[in-house]
Amino acid sequence: MLQIPPKVTERAFARLAEINEDAETPRALRVAVEGGGCSGFQYDIKLEEQAAEDDLILQGAGQRVLIDPVSLPFLENAVIDFTDELIGARFVVNNPNAVSSCGCGISFSM
Repeated sequence: MLQIPPKVTERAFARLAEINEDAETPRALRVAVEGGGCSGFQYDIKLEEQAAEDDLILQGAGQRVLIDPVSLPFLENAVIDFTDELIGARFVVNNPNAVSSCGCGISFSM
């Protein structure tokens, strides 16, 4: 079955470019799914210096987003975005596969 990889918005790539603007070694944004959280799964979003050999690498605006093969099925057809709201600025995942999510936006169930 063909999986539709996640998409990364221009806004997310632009924010990643801002983060890396003065960095000697630009870092990639790692988006992973782990077991846990209040809804069963949770997103782990962090910066990493290099990709693993089997990562899916999404590129835009000279930036990279990394997704490991275990997380990929959970992120099928999702949208990785950056939001700047009253509660704070953060990278977010809009995931059509999640049947419910927690108020924090980090935890979800399928």
